[in-house]
Amino acid sequence: MVTTFVPVYLKILMKTRAKLIASLKIWVVIYPALTLFLYLFKEPLMTMPIYLRTLLMTVSLVPLIVFIGVPFVDFVVKKVFSSSTSKPQA
Repeated sequence: MVTTFVPVYLKILMKTRAKLIASLKIWVVIYPALTLFLYLFKEPLMTMPIYLRTLLMTVSLVPLIVFIGVPFVDFVVKKVFSSSTSKPQA
């Protein structure tokens, strides 16, 4: 049985890199979703107190981001990186 030794600092670095990539994917979805939501519903939201605006935005945007936005970004990233790393056959 062969065991591979991976230093602790490399494990921490890999976890940090994965977290950074995940946060970037989430940000790529959240920023346009919030911007579009505020653009479309700015007038009706202005009459509400801020705690209701925040509640309405989170109730509507979190499921959209979690179930549609982030999976879409994952799909696009996998397509882009799988096509760029695959070599054409001669």
